[in-house]
Amino acid sequence: MRWLTAIALGLGLNLGPAWAQDVIVLGEVHDNPAHHTEQAARVEALKPAALVFEMLDTAQAARVTPDLVSQPRAMAEALEWADSGWPDFSMYHPIFAAAPEAAVHGAALPRAAARKVLSEGVEDVFGPDAARYGLTEPLGPKEQAAREALQDAAHCGALPEEMLPQMVMIQRVRDAMLARAALDAMAATGGPVAVITGNGHARKDWGMPALLMRVAPELDLHVLGQTEDARPLIGGFDEVLSAPAAPRDDPCAAFRQ
Repeated sequence: MRWLTAIALGLGLNLGPAWAQDVIVLGEVHDNPAHHTEQAARVEALKPAALVFEMLDTAQAARVTPDLVSQPRAMAEALEWADSGWPDFSMYHPIFAAAPEAAVHGAALPRAAARKVLSEGVEDVFGPDAARYGLTEPLGPKEQAAREALQDAAHCGALPEEMLPQMVMIQRVRDAMLARAALDAMAATGGPVAVITGNGHARKDWGMPALLMRVAPELDLHVLGQTEDARPLIGGFDEVLSAPAAPRDDPCAAFRQ
């Protein structure tokens, strides 16, 4: 990709930031259709060799083939999407279809594995390179407090206080799994790699990009965050786009009943 960029610059062409990178992280608010439309457009323009999805585990990713991508209904069934808890597959399928030949990598942390993080420890779940991704190091007090506050808000203040550090650790493992999947995809294909994930994992200050740069600082990286109604997006993104907020019910209403 670097040589392609050099040629383009020599010809006076502007390929945009996505063309110059090894890894492109495309953040989202999960249930915003406009964000997925933007992701699909970026993937179609980039033509990545690999796609990494927060929404898929490794077993699900292994089921994806170009033929399956051409059959949206069958693909949703093969991925058991209806039982996954993610927004409707119609939002995500165009991203796959934008690069049907791309290798698909899954980075999801299954629920059973998340429980093992709490009961058995991070190294037993993530593996022997947990230290390489910083998972065995405690966070600084300010970052730990900030992350716990985010988890508290995300769960509508309904979690017991003692569970907040555990939820932070699970999020750290998910960040690391995304970073490792992107690195594996680069090693397998040579890149470029596009990563589809929520804004929380995409933030450069402490999310997946920070861990990727920790283990592979030589990679070119570009991170897109996507917000709604021009709200500030904290986390040090390279680029931030805004779309109208998606209509949704109050996610905390159930906790007030």
